[in-house]
Amino acid sequence: MRLRHAFVVGALTVLATLAAGLFVPAGVESKEETHYLASWSPIEGLAARNAYVGAAACLQCHSNLAKTAPETPMAQAAILSGQFDLLHNQPELTYQLGPFGYNIRRRGNQLVYSVSDGKDTLSEPIQYAFGFGLKGQTYVFTHDGVYYESHLSYYVNTRGLDITFGHPSQVPSSLDEALGHRLSPGDAQLCFACHTTAAVIEGRLDPRSLMPGVGCESCHGPGAEHTAAVKAGKFDRPHIFNPGRLQPGDLVDFCGNCHRTWEQVIKMQIFSVRNVRFQPYRLSSSRCWGFDDARISCLACHDPHQNLRPDAAFYDSKCLACHVSGRGARPGKTHPGAACPVASENCVTCHMPKYTLPEGKSEFTDHFIRIVRKNAPYPG
Repeated sequence: MRLRHAFVVGALTVLATLAAGLFVPAGVESKEETHYLASWSPIEGLAARNAYVGAAACLQCHSNLAKTAPETPMAQAAILSGQFDLLHNQPELTYQLGPFGYNIRRRGNQLVYSVSDGKDTLSEPIQYAFGFGLKGQTYVFTHDGVYYESHLSYYVNTRGLDITFGHPSQVPSSLDEALGHRLSPGDAQLCFACHTTAAVIEGRLDPRSLMPGVGCESCHGPGAEHTAAVKAGKFDRPHIFNPGRLQPGDLVDFCGNCHRTWEQVIKMQIFSVRNVRFQPYRLSSSRCWGFDDARISCLACHDPHQNLRPDAAFYDSKCLACHVSGRGARPGKTHPGAACPVASENCVTCHMPKYTLPEGKSEFTDHFIRIVRKNAPYPG
């Protein structure tokens, strides 16, 4: 895995000109991109529907998670139509893009997404809202029997509609194109697998009995055999998958199936600030990555059962698990990281800076851990 960092340095030089201005449509990465060694794949969904028991069954025993896990953005990564109130304080949302006028209005108990070129109008009821709403929400609906990802999303910081991340910013060439991104079967399967639970059954997308959000069984696999084993007292064979037991590199790739792996981003050739959203890729580009050390992995800093901690000081102990601290302190076998000559607290404010995407829609923390030089260009 140390090879990844070396390859990035060389690849960026060669591919920079190819990547400049390159548009990568939403959903370009497919469900075939599985890079970890695990017994469960959250994006392949090979289990039958009756293998799932639902989060409520899990929380009967794991009561310590009952108060925190259901409230996390991951657990609320998808909301069904009729269960969210986007227009709670306004009659409609509108947006103009060239000749195309957009609006989202309430029709009965549904929200309807519409786009018009002044002559013709396409309207479809919103079926799903993907995204908890900390940054924004993107909408999924069917048109002519095919799933579409809305060309516009709702952004929290502007409290309005704007072009969805990954969609082209230029004026669409047709009304159908203005409606949104037509999802291929593979793209649709990946979207649902990463925002809901049990939407992919026996390898096929079947959203009829999905559970909204990333639930316990999204990451741990179906729980029917596990709950049966526990009830029978067979604790030696729990029949459940625990991502936390993966090797650090495999764990980051496991999370990267939805948050984007290093290999996926290289394949997509996104080497601009837009890849700051892909945390596994950014993390594995760090100089300290590659030693298969559990102290630098997703779970080292983030508990998926709890909300993200916004306070920078919380992460100091994570940094100091590898780095020495204090004047004269020298790195050693257990703490190979050098002491910071500038500060001993709030490490991430300097070494993991925040970036705002060119569109100015949202701010993201860069997981490429490094010494950041003043006025240095973004290291793609």
